[in-house]
Amino acid sequence: MNTVRLGIIGLGNMGSAHARSLLEGKVPRIKLAAVCDTEADLSRFAAEAKIFTSSEALIRSGEVDAVLVATPHYSHTTIGIDALQNGLHLLSEKPISVHKADAQRLIAAHTNPKQVFAAMFNQRTDPHYTKLRELIQSGELGAIRRVNWIITNWFRTQAYYNSGGWRATWEGEGGGVLLNQCPHNLDLFQWLFGMPVRVRATCKIGRYHEIEVEDDVTAVLDYDDGKSAVFITSTGEAPGTNRLEVTTERGRIVVEDGQVRWTRNETPMTEFSHTTTGGFSTPPIWNIEIPVSGTGEQHIGIMKNFAEAILDGKPLIAPAAEGIHSVELANAMLMSSFLDKTVKLPLDAATYEGLLKEKIAGSKFQKKAPAVRAGNDDFAASFNAV
Repeated sequence: MNTVRLGIIGLGNMGSAHARSLLEGKVPRIKLAAVCDTEADLSRFAAEAKIFTSSEALIRSGEVDAVLVATPHYSHTTIGIDALQNGLHLLSEKPISVHKADAQRLIAAHTNPKQVFAAMFNQRTDPHYTKLRELIQSGELGAIRRVNWIITNWFRTQAYYNSGGWRATWEGEGGGVLLNQCPHNLDLFQWLFGMPVRVRATCKIGRYHEIEVEDDVTAVLDYDDGKSAVFITSTGEAPGTNRLEVTTERGRIVVEDGQVRWTRNETPMTEFSHTTTGGFSTPPIWNIEIPVSGTGEQHIGIMKNFAEAILDGKPLIAPAAEGIHSVELANAMLMSSFLDKTVKLPLDAATYEGLLKEKIAGSKFQKKAPAVRAGNDDFAASFNAV
């Protein structure tokens, strides 16, 4: 096989964007072979790809080697399991699942090591974060003591939330800013710093919008190596901020406004504290601007890597099995807020699944999720995917 025949399931905003990239020849060695959606007008693809209105039919058609699932969140699990069980390679949009129990079901369906299973965590191609990860893993920064990430530049209007019945509902989307806007940030968080052992969060429900899910979050995370972290996000603040600050023994590194700036201690801060005779002294510093530019190949880079993994055996940038971590972080923050207590990790997946079902049953918005786009799986099936 020299070319991957790809089927895209779900032709909403992201699915359509991926299809355009393929038709414009931006992704070598992948051919758009099929598209599937239950609502969108697919006639524009008729000259280039086979058209399906059922994910089951596309998956079993023999027309594709792999599928990219870009449907609403819950069906990532059910459609993904169906694709894996039918021998196809799978690339899933974020999040891979809405909750940890579903993520476990999806990952458990990946039993054939020859099948490539990747997640669309395109921010892993951004040189600002790849460089920071390189510095962390090399030990150049020294031990990390504190992390603070403020991501409030996800501003969304009420009109945005009114644009689709599935948006910002427990039944249709499974959460708010943590499940829709922040899976990329949560993935980067665990990719850079690992998983915490405790989470305490306050998630404000509809603080800025008429919605039933969270649009404002403040979380404190504790790690077994002693470092602590704060994660703040919102869709209601304008102009908003995106600032990642990491305090380490070797100083402070900040990713903000397209720059990576390192205020470097000449002497590690703890060593300086225990050896200096001055009560108010601070370590001498160097101000270093780390050269980075652009944002990487993003979605196209992930698709290129997906093809290379299938055709050449190249390691994945974003193995889908790692997608469970961002799901677990989102779930832990919500669970902490629901119960008003600190949540220990690993998260009890069944307990969170039960809490989410209660939220759905108690919904005041009465917003029934539409039939799953590009598939016939209903919401209930996503809780019983195996």
